[in-house]
Amino acid sequence: MLKVQESMENYLETIFVLEKEVGEVRSIDIANALSFSKPSVSNAMKKLKADGYIEMEDRGSVFLTEKGRAVATATYERHCVISTMLMELGVTKEIALEDACKMEHVIHEETLEAMKRYMSNKGVTPIEE
Repeated sequence: MLKVQESMENYLETIFVLEKEVGEVRSIDIANALSFSKPSVSNAMKKLKADGYIEMEDRGSVFLTEKGRAVATATYERHCVISTMLMELGVTKEIALEDACKMEHVIHEETLEAMKRYMSNKGVTPIEE
């Protein structure tokens, strides 16, 4: 899989989470969820579309392509595993979620797999938000 910029991973993950929560996603929903300006989101959507990560309808709905969904689900899984692991270590949920947002972009696959094995052995299931 191609390496995607952290900001683009955040956009794709946000689209994925919003799809789960509300179904149809529009740029304004993404802007509100990330507290970004509409022009910033519009520029990002153009880039994501040009790179084949999303499709957009004329009326503004945003859809993940297969390529975009692969990046989004991988990012979301990393987020869930890391935040759960941090909470298992005694970190408060608020801080665990905040730190997971940063760590999910830089964690090595080997580290993530080790976390998943550890949690599986302990009977811990990653939380989903």
